[in-house]
Amino acid sequence: MQQRNATAAIIGAGDFIGSAIAKKFAREGYTVFAGRRTADKLAPLVQSIEAEGGRCVGHALDARKEEDLTQFLKAADDMAPLEVCVFNPGVNFPILETTERVFRKVWEMACYGGFLAGREAARLMLPHGKGTILFTGATASLRGGIGYAAFASAKFGLRAVAQSMARELGPKNIHVAHLIIDAGVDTAFVRERIKARGGEEAVAKLEPDQLMHPDSVANAYWNLHAQTRDGWTFELDLRPYRETW
Repeated sequence: MQQRNATAAIIGAGDFIGSAIAKKFAREGYTVFAGRRTADKLAPLVQSIEAEGGRCVGHALDARKEEDLTQFLKAADDMAPLEVCVFNPGVNFPILETTERVFRKVWEMACYGGFLAGREAARLMLPHGKGTILFTGATASLRGGIGYAAFASAKFGLRAVAQSMARELGPKNIHVAHLIIDAGVDTAFVRERIKARGGEEAVAKLEPDQLMHPDSVANAYWNLHAQTRDGWTFELDLRPYRETW
């Protein structure tokens, strides 16, 4: 792969969507800065990218802490100009288990953290004259579902943050986009939820491509970044061919 003089920061580089996004941008030549709460869990991602000839730097990161995010993004920009920032968190709690503390912390992670990430990414990108900031949304960005009271309120807020940023930063050549992941992604967590609801039989009956593959989701992020500025998308919703919506 041809290495670029640019970095891509992935905030929320989990085992599935986040890792797939990191690998995609690494394959396209970016030095990837991958952040998640536990640095040790990033080791397989870093090793996988490096095995393919890419470059990846893993950092422990709490997206709710301004200092953590600021230092993380500055470290990326110090290595090479920060060109891409992806904000990709996720969590849910049943309403009766959603304490005041949980509600606040979910909002801090999924909305406040997005504000911090977008603001600091923009601060670094503006002197370079270009950049892409991508926010991961969900079905909960558009409607509140069972077990998603805290998450949906935060995702509604994140969508508004993204809209405001897009309108402000677009004329300054920074592409801000919001992706709505409107279906299950093929992850161990999703398969366990299907199993819990319908047993092993429900998992066995999954049709081909009924769940979205993380790599397919990652391709959507790349395609948004690759758009020319005379045809930028702000909001992109993703779902498999057979998903009811």
